[in-house]
Amino acid sequence: MELRLWLSFILLSVMLLSFGCGKKPSRANIQKESFGQTGEGEQINLYTLTNINGIRARIMNYGATLVSLEVPDRKGKLGDIVLGYDSLEGYIKGSSYFGATVGRFANRIAKGKFKLNKVEYQLATNDGENHLHGGNKGFNRRVWDAKEVKMKEGVGVELTYLSKDGEENYPGNLKVTVLYTLTNDNELKISYKAETDKPTIINLTNHSYFNLAGQGSGDILSHELMLNADRYTPVGKGLIPTGEIKSVKGTPMDFNKPMPIGSRIDQVPGGYDHNYVLNKGKDSLSLVARVYEPASGRVMEVYTNEPGVQFYSGNFLEGEKGKAGKVYNKHYAFTLETQHFPDSPNHLNFPSTILNPGEVYTQLTVHKFLTK
Repeated sequence: MELRLWLSFILLSVMLLSFGCGKKPSRANIQKESFGQTGEGEQINLYTLTNINGIRARIMNYGATLVSLEVPDRKGKLGDIVLGYDSLEGYIKGSSYFGATVGRFANRIAKGKFKLNKVEYQLATNDGENHLHGGNKGFNRRVWDAKEVKMKEGVGVELTYLSKDGEENYPGNLKVTVLYTLTNDNELKISYKAETDKPTIINLTNHSYFNLAGQGSGDILSHELMLNADRYTPVGKGLIPTGEIKSVKGTPMDFNKPMPIGSRIDQVPGGYDHNYVLNKGKDSLSLVARVYEPASGRVMEVYTNEPGVQFYSGNFLEGEKGKAGKVYNKHYAFTLETQHFPDSPNHLNFPSTILNPGEVYTQLTVHKFLTK
């Protein structure tokens, strides 16, 4: 009798232990911690989002910035796949826009000039003779208000900022909201909303630099890229679009079939830094890009309702020191910046970037992570 009871106890213990070991976290969670202060004494916080599968995304309210993104490889080992800095100081002093929300107008505007309702506006020329990513102090250098968000699909952080009339010489008070959501389906969703009290222009994007083998692990030339785009906007001096929309067919710009990023990069002067015209319905959320890194097995799919995406192959990275002492050299990362087209206010044939009072600007971009 005693032996039978003892065996029953052992069996029950093994069953309970097995159940406990195989159990996933019951819910996603958010942790908030200090990330320092700006020179003006503004408090910067870091929000760590963790889903039920253990994926982690860290977002700070300086620049509404994605600081790190840890996703598993094919063996289940987590790795940080976005470039950045270990401290707030790096983001304040750095010039690469790592992980930042950029605006009021992402990408370039020729000579910093545009006309709106017959009024000409002169913006800062902070990229040679052109305007880039919102000017001298764009959204990437602003302190945003932040609040934690919990929902059925996962956890998030909502960041808001009021860009006042005349800031960086843009017209109108523009209220902007950016919501990062880490879902339990291993998606990082970035949604944008904005409203204005005067006609203005707007083009927002996230400027994360990705390396699916892990940040600082080497170049991304062996990453295989698919871009669902039959056309692109050629550029001239200063990477300003010429206004043409050309076919990618038969050129090194064609990624409709998956190709290693480095397979034809030597045929593209300076490397890839071009806007692609996406094959998709107007305002519909569609799969527009897929990237596969063979060594780790990591796959990133990108979905957006924007008309374009800027594919950049990290051409201007030159030995910048990043996280964990890693050094970022040329082609150590790529970006896929979902957006409206560069210099749109000066090209009537490009989709409009004008926002009027009473209208609501919305955008959604989803990064989904898998392995193979």
